Amino acid sequence: MDIISNEFLSLAETANQIAQPRQRVERTSSRALASLEFALHWQSEQARHTDLYLASPVNLWRDFFPPEIEAAVLDKPVGHTERLHCLPGCLVPAYAAGDCLDIADSRFNRQYRPRSLIEPRAGRFYPRGFIAGVKDIYSEDMTPFRVARVQGDTLTVDLNHPLAGRDLNLDIRILEAWQAGPETGGRASDIAELVAGRGPGMQARWRGEPTDFFAAAAFARGDTGDDAEFYGRPRLVDHLDRLALKQVEKLYGRLLPQGGRVLDLMTSWKSHLSEAAPAEVAGLGMNAEELAANPLLAERVVQDLNQQPKLPFAEAEFDAAVCTVSVEYLTRPLEVFQEVARVLKPGAPFVLTFSNRYFPPKVIRVWEDCHPFERMGLVLEYFHRAGGFTDLATFSLVGLPRPEDDKYADRMAYSDPVYAAWGKKA
Repeated sequence: MDIISNEFLSLAETANQIAQPRQRVERTSSRALASLEFALHWQSEQARHTDLYLASPVNLWRDFFPPEIEAAVLDKPVGHTERLHCLPGCLVPAYAAGDCLDIADSRFNRQYRPRSLIEPRAGRFYPRGFIAGVKDIYSEDMTPFRVARVQGDTLTVDLNHPLAGRDLNLDIRILEAWQAGPETGGRASDIAELVAGRGPGMQARWRGEPTDFFAAAAFARGDTGDDAEFYGRPRLVDHLDRLALKQVEKLYGRLLPQGGRVLDLMTSWKSHLSEAAPAEVAGLGMNAEELAANPLLAERVVQDLNQQPKLPFAEAEFDAAVCTVSVEYLTRPLEVFQEVARVLKPGAPFVLTFSNRYFPPKVIRVWEDCHPFERMGLVLEYFHRAGGFTDLATFSLVGLPRPEDDKYADRMAYSDPVYAAWGKKA
């Protein structure tokens, strides 16, 4: 079942967040500005995917729209929604067989980044500059390409868009519209690039083959010191902005069964479960004071999962489990996922949410090395390798405006992106 965009952001919420000095209008036109919400739905071999993007403000005269999208948003009332089935070439370029080719392993520049030695890994994405000279690629080209296979002295590389060849459905919603003022220049945006060109597709395996995220040092960290000491001082602060956390709460409300017993893994002073309305929450975290400050918890466990991944709960004890902005710190994720599967009831969801903010000293190396959309693929790979889960899915939400009262509002225009991956106990 698709995640429908209007379950995450209402028109009123958006209108309150987007400051526009011009007069609002009830219908779009070629002389209008607009806020548009795009929900891209697609299916890979292993999972369902929804990628949400809020584009605001969009200049309906100056910005470049694919014809199908332009027809869906011009001369339409505010609140209008439409679903497009995107044929090859509409939203992303059509798949080109000639852009999937074998090259000599030596063409991959392992020293492309100064002071680093980077090995090609099957299924991973890299800037095209790593293979400068192949098909006239320049060393400055940062467009992602995929190393599809590593076979001895030969690499199979795929230069196609990661969504090329996929069946795509695009939901479009007009959130608001304003009268445009006099044009005095400005930059035109490519709407297809905004919606699909900045990561969607990178969370899926290449042709269903496992992605090699698991290099020898994948789970190394910059700070190898005692985690208990690092997390010993309570941090009673939010790690994402208010609007991003609201979307996390809405996601949990959509995916978790109402009135259930929930395990909040690697939690702190807030559980973000208000819309899920659980009957009882058990929280496991690293800091006793943070857990004590969380009013939603009926049970509190202080435990370092990197030292002891076995959970102190019985089999099939929980109706759901969540992990909020913490999966990036796990050094033994497969063991933890296996334990979560053990303590969940059949059909119970395990939902993990994350963003692009983290503690650099304690984050695992592979997380830092990944594109944000690849990180959803990494979590999916945890599900696959741990076993015991089915009905896998991912979700992303990018482009929300940063709340005006946020302490970073003067430096960051956008709310923290929200990414999620989940599965159900088989």
